[in-house]
Amino acid sequence: MLDIKRLDHFGLLAGTIKDLNLIELIDSHFKYDDQESISTGEAITGMIINGLGFTQLPMTLTPKFFETKPLDILFRDGVQASHFNRFKLGRSLDEVHGYGIEALFSEIAVNVCGKEGVKMNYSHLDTSSFSLTGEHLPDSDEHEIRITR
Repeated sequence: MLDIKRLDHFGLLAGTIKDLNLIELIDSHFKYDDQESISTGEAITGMIINGLGFTQLPMTLTPKFFETKPLDILFRDGVQASHFNRFKLGRSLDEVHGYGIEALFSEIAVNVCGKEGVKMNYSHLDTSSFSLTGEHLPDSDEHEIRITR
């Protein structure tokens, strides 16, 4: 019997994730439980691939999403769609939250930038808010037109 599975654009995603060692980088921050079939890094990677799959499925249907994907190519031999169940994904999200989402993202970003040769000598300014204190003169505009009745 011939079993055909569609790789679509997921091969590019999985290849990039593997080239950047994203799974290993995530896993380096969390303990691996031998009783679980996939690691936290693989679960997070599964959520990334699912999220970029242009589907509107809730997390509980992630195993259904992966039923038609070649998981041995996207991940490794032995990974099954049922491994991406809501319990494993939920525990992985809890672990990432406990570690610190921003901290993990920053560590991944620095690692990837270093690996890809992206210069990191620029500082970032949060432009979403500015705080001003002290006494300020009102703006003066010589070309202001006053309209009165």
